[in-house]
Amino acid sequence: MGCATTLADVVHRIHVIGIGAGDPDHVTAQAVSALNDTDVFFVMDKGEATHDLVAWRRAICARFISPEKSYRFVELADPPRASSGDYLAAVSDWHAAREQLWADAIATELRPGDVGAFLAWGDASLYDSTLRILAAVARHVDIDYDVIPGITAIQALTARHRLPLNDIGEPVLITTGRKLDPEFSGTAVVMLDGDCAFRKCRPDTRIWWGAYLGTEHELLICGTVGDVGERISAMRADARARHGWIMDTYLLRSAKQASGREEAPRVQGSAAWGPSSSAPC
Repeated sequence: MGCATTLADVVHRIHVIGIGAGDPDHVTAQAVSALNDTDVFFVMDKGEATHDLVAWRRAICARFISPEKSYRFVELADPPRASSGDYLAAVSDWHAAREQLWADAIATELRPGDVGAFLAWGDASLYDSTLRILAAVARHVDIDYDVIPGITAIQALTARHRLPLNDIGEPVLITTGRKLDPEFSGTAVVMLDGDCAFRKCRPDTRIWWGAYLGTEHELLICGTVGDVGERISAMRADARARHGWIMDTYLLRSAKQASGREEAPRVQGSAAWGPSSSAPC
């Protein structure tokens, strides 16, 4: 695709729109403009358990798109991903299936001159497959696309905890639960962790955790892994069982980096603190 800054004159134009971590107020003015420029929104349907995610996308469009603008949603059944075997091979096969599905949908659902869009939670650049798959689709279908940045879960997490992302002059590691080194040093932000990998870290490691950030179901906990780790695991499992899905992330600081920041562990959930609350964990 190169380093294009404007959409080319092609048959199909696509917006990839970052819509924030969950709070509709995360949607930027640039995103609102792109929403109002879109004729067809493509959304992945992952089954009844994640119906809320599709409903939130529809609600965002209803809130920000002009009543005079005509648009429609095309829901695509997400191909299954193998849960066993080689992880990278499973993801590659899943992306290939999505690529074919998206290519067919774009070719059949968009008329010449129509603009399509994919709505990405947070920002499409961060642990999201949309850009990789569209780059592959562009090799087979006459499309061009632009990317509208969004507020990431990391930004929402640090804002809700009133926490600087980095220590002065220090780097930040962004990784997944699978790749987290329990002996890490410094600051690490962990995403896509279904197994609560933080429990393998030293008990004096500081953790700031958040789930459903920016939504009415928001949950926040902070403390040391030794004090709140099991509580986070239990709350996460309960929330996932109740809602059928969960999106969470957390920030860790090793004991050396966290020295001088001691405070009592705190737990806040949607029953006590909503996304508009000014009192963080």
